Amino acid sequence: MDQTVTRPDTTGISRVEHVMATIRQRIASRTLQPGSRLPSIRQCATSLRVSPSTVVEAYDRLVSDGLIQSRPGSGFYVAAAHPAPLVLAEIAPRLDRAVDPFWVSRQALEAGAETLKPGCGWLPPSWFPERELRRALRDLSRAEDTLLTDYGTPRGLPPLRQLIARRMSERGIETSPDHILLTESGVQALDFVCRFLLEPGDTVLVDDPCYFNFLALLRAHRVTAIGVPYTATGPDLQAFAAALATHKPRLYVTNSGLHNPTGASLSPVAAHRILKLAEAAGLTIVEDDIFADFEQDPAPRLAAFDGFERVIQLGSFSKTVSASARLGYIAARPDWIESLIDLKIAGSFGGNALSAALTLSVLKDGGYRHHLATLKTRLASAMGETIRRLAPLGITPCLEPRGGLYLWCRLPDGLDAAEIARKALAENVILAPGNVFSVSQTAGDFLRFNVSQSADPRIFNVLERVLDARN
Repeated sequence: MDQTVTRPDTTGISRVEHVMATIRQRIASRTLQPGSRLPSIRQCATSLRVSPSTVVEAYDRLVSDGLIQSRPGSGFYVAAAHPAPLVLAEIAPRLDRAVDPFWVSRQALEAGAETLKPGCGWLPPSWFPERELRRALRDLSRAEDTLLTDYGTPRGLPPLRQLIARRMSERGIETSPDHILLTESGVQALDFVCRFLLEPGDTVLVDDPCYFNFLALLRAHRVTAIGVPYTATGPDLQAFAAALATHKPRLYVTNSGLHNPTGASLSPVAAHRILKLAEAAGLTIVEDDIFADFEQDPAPRLAAFDGFERVIQLGSFSKTVSASARLGYIAARPDWIESLIDLKIAGSFGGNALSAALTLSVLKDGGYRHHLATLKTRLASAMGETIRRLAPLGITPCLEPRGGLYLWCRLPDGLDAAEIARKALAENVILAPGNVFSVSQTAGDFLRFNVSQSADPRIFNVLERVLDARN
């Protein structure tokens, strides 16, 4: 267990109360699970820079409160009975809150129009197909009453599922509309899969680094995430095999094309090896394919090689159609889709027919393919321009992606990305520090840049000031 204790806001309280507040916060956030061992008195004292006697008194008070238990000769443990309610994050974002997987999302989603967001994960509003969306909305205003007022079918709008199946076949993934389930977002798709396949305490492999909301969602499901180092061609295969042998995971969650946050693409050799290892270990793979429409040259897909024997593919239209009209999907083997339909009814009842009809109308619009072609060109230009502007600051990309939104960049030696992000936030610039993507917390000197949100020169002016202040 990581013995480093995150410091909560403890202004104006005693040292003993500070230690108690820290332990309470870790228990509330499930960083310390019921029954788990607390840091030793000496470790806690060193981490929080207080005396051992202060920790002894704090632990004694927490024992009296029934929150922890003392086991003579063994140490202190979180009480197994009556655990605190699950708290994934504090109520409101603050500059001094822990820079965790929720930090970037909370800041970016709640930011005002004056805030610059090179750390967020989506396109600027003007980069979406606004003309096609408005045309689709006008068409929907004349639709039958049932579309505007009734529940949708649980499996989802049939013509849209047919279109998704056809688009998947263009990428070499053979499936049928009956093997596709529409969801209200890509996040909900992953949530349903986790509910279906996981139990609290299970182990899941993720890339290290990986999309930070994978980590947030897995935390919500109370499972253990184990990171596998990610390279320019896919996961480190030796580390992947070792993790399978050591941890016996239930799932592996990954991006194959335009990996988030690195921008890397899976190689055919790595794809074949991953599937062989997964087959031998009985591992199920969840392949998030949300960035397919950004690719210039499509990378191999695990679902294409596997035929949905042990791969589940997820998708969403929030990156290219609309982040407001939430819609995603799950493609999986037929018996699993049937069970997932029941889970969807239990969790959200019918489908979002209005968003599905809107998305279908946009995808069928003759202007959408032109929009994607223009978008890819625009992103390629923004990629080059962002790299050029970062270079004088000593911020260098680990690789130049073959498309997409993201640059995974290393800071100059000795700089901490979380500290840089906090200082930039004070000047209304939201950055994405590397450790929010890293299970092992080994990406402290990295930042992820969304090139589509990095056009404003003020971003680089703020970075220059913050970096100069550290030198």
